[in-house]
Amino acid sequence: MIELEGFALNTYAYTFSHSAGDCIDAYAGGGARGLEVMMYPGHAWPDDLNAGARRSLKQKSRDAGLPFITLNMPNVDINIAAAAPGMRAYSIEVVSKIIALAGDLEVPGVVIGVGKPNPLLPAPRAELLGHFHRAMDTLIPAARAAGTRLLVENMPFAFLPGAVELMAALDAYTVEDAGVVYDIANAYFHGEDLGEGFQTMAPRLALVHVSDTPANVYLHAPVGEGTVPFAEGAAACEAVGYDGPIMLEIICNDPDTEIPASATALRGLGWG
Repeated sequence: MIELEGFALNTYAYTFSHSAGDCIDAYAGGGARGLEVMMYPGHAWPDDLNAGARRSLKQKSRDAGLPFITLNMPNVDINIAAAAPGMRAYSIEVVSKIIALAGDLEVPGVVIGVGKPNPLLPAPRAELLGHFHRAMDTLIPAARAAGTRLLVENMPFAFLPGAVELMAALDAYTVEDAGVVYDIANAYFHGEDLGEGFQTMAPRLALVHVSDTPANVYLHAPVGEGTVPFAEGAAACEAVGYDGPIMLEIICNDPDTEIPASATALRGLGWG
């Protein structure tokens, strides 16, 4: 049993070593508020989980008292705003399968990104927005039918990296259909003021991701290995009245030790 009292766990650090079921076994009884499961073949992947496996995984979560809070798409391999129509179609298909899995597991949210531009010669913003909105027009009805909703995350490598532009892109959708995840490491790396970011995201804020990063190298490191102003972030989070899970999305070599240590450090900085 790994203690994580008061925080939620993103399983990113375990994608190569554990299945989602293994993570339930490891953290059950340790006070964690729930799991965000990364979608990755061998860890948790829709095509690998038949109806029986889905029922078993849902029951394991219930028996452990460790609910699935969100499923998180594999943002490296897919791109709903890609230039190639085939890649956009494939990406939407993958996210649609994740949405269906969320429905079967009774997971309330699916984390997605808006899509990635070419870093050297990005397509015009209007073109990328069009791709994103057309994808949402397919994914939102699928999420409604599955009994879940989309949670769009700020990502520094996406074509809408900042809170203001991300929120503007969601104006056409209801909060019930499209919430947001505010990742403070992503925001800090992008150069965003965390107080302003939380205020901007507050009307749709459904989940907060926490990890550390320097300002010059993009990481999701254990607390203390970067320069994220955690106390400032905690105060900003509290100021907008957020009382949902604080999701530790920490990628490290020894997650059994480093993630609980990060939780302890965060408590001393006003989190949890």
